[in-house]
Amino acid sequence: MRTRILAHRFSALLPVIAISTLAALAEPSGNAGFEKLKSLAGTWEAKHEDGSATTVTYKVVSGGSAIVETISYGKEPEAMVTMYHLDGSKLMLTHYCGAGNQPRMVAKPSADPNKLTFAYLDATNLKSPDDGHMNGLTVTFEGPDSITQAWAWKANGKESTDVFKYHRLK
Repeated sequence: MRTRILAHRFSALLPVIAISTLAALAEPSGNAGFEKLKSLAGTWEAKHEDGSATTVTYKVVSGGSAIVETISYGKEPEAMVTMYHLDGSKLMLTHYCGAGNQPRMVAKPSADPNKLTFAYLDATNLKSPDDGHMNGLTVTFEGPDSITQAWAWKANGKESTDVFKYHRLK
């Protein structure tokens, strides 16, 4: 009788254990993504069809708790900056845009460990949702010295994407 009661209790707990395990597996590992971003420390370059280049540098700062990405386009004197950090278990970014606003994005779960996809969360200095702003970012780790970034821009309800294929310089 006692064995039957224990078996019944265990069978009642089994779905709870299974659901908890699946939920934990489905959660994005912000820390794993953050560590992948840390591995980018250094200087990267993307060449464009017109012969110009975009340079990106990554630097791990603040005792390893943040990553600074500095983006320089050709001969433009001003660079844009993106800060990556963890907020608990969530991987987040704030992009300090040349448009004068600061979109914040959060990494979404991905079945591909070599892809980080960030979705728009909110922004500061955005007067209207129709004002131009970065709306998403996908970083694909092609190899130790090659990444692709796809930046989504949204303005007046329309979205466009710019793709940059970077290779490591140093």
